[in-house]
Amino acid sequence: MWRGKTVSVIFPTYNEKDSIREAIEDFFACEYVDEIIAVNNNAAPGTDEEILQTRARLVHEPRQGYGHAIWKGLGEAKGDLLIISEPDGTFSGHDVFKMLAYSDDLPVVFGTRTVREFVWEGANMGFLLKWGNWGVGKLMEFLFNTTILTDVGCSMRLMTREVYESIRPQFTVGGSAFGPQIMLLTILNGHPFIEIPVNYKKRVGTSSVTGNLFKAALLGIRMTLMILHYRVLSWAGVLPRK
Repeated sequence: MWRGKTVSVIFPTYNEKDSIREAIEDFFACEYVDEIIAVNNNAAPGTDEEILQTRARLVHEPRQGYGHAIWKGLGEAKGDLLIISEPDGTFSGHDVFKMLAYSDDLPVVFGTRTVREFVWEGANMGFLLKWGNWGVGKLMEFLFNTTILTDVGCSMRLMTREVYESIRPQFTVGGSAFGPQIMLLTILNGHPFIEIPVNYKKRVGTSSVTGNLFKAALLGIRMTLMILHYRVLSWAGVLPRK
C-alpha cells in the first residue's frame, strides 16, 4: 500500500516461463505492492506451475495478444494504483517506488528505456529500437502537443483506477500496439502524465516481437498509423479532445 492506496501489478505472460517466478518475487520485494496479477495468455507449458509457487494470482486469457492480456489483468486487479509491466526480466521491481513517488502528483506515469544510464549491458535496445521508439514518441508528442515522450514501446507504466475506468470503454487494440493506445487515450481524455526513466535489463529468453527486427518494424508502422488515425479522428470531433 502506498499512502493509503492499494497497489496492483499486472504481468502478462506468453513466453516467460523461465523468468516469471523471479520477476514476481522481485516486484513483491517492493513493500508497497499488494497484489500481482499474472495473466496466462496461452503461455508456454509449465508457466502456471511457476506462478503457483508464488503469491501472485493466476488468471487465464485465451484471446491471444498483449492487449487482451492487459485488459484481463486490469479487469481482475483490485488496486487503487495499477502498474503494468512484464515478467521477462527486463524491468526492475526497484522502479515501482519511483513510479509511486510520481503518482503523488500525476495520475499517469509512463516509463522510458531510452536513457543510456538506465539501459543495462545486453538489453535489447539497439540503434533501431531506441531511435524507432523515440521517433514514434516524438510524432505523438508533436501531433498532440504533449509533454515529453521518448519511448512508446516501454511496457512499464502506472495509472490510477480513476484513469483506467475513464479510458477502459475506449480499448480496442488486442495486440502489441495496445501500449501506445493507452498513451493516446490518456492524452485524448486530458489526463496529466509524465515519462520517467526506468531500468531496462537483458531479457530472459527471446521476445516474440522485438526479438525479430522485421516484426518490430511492422509494429512501429502500425503504431505510427494508429497515431495518425487518432489525430485525424480527434480533429474531426469523433474522439475526445485534450
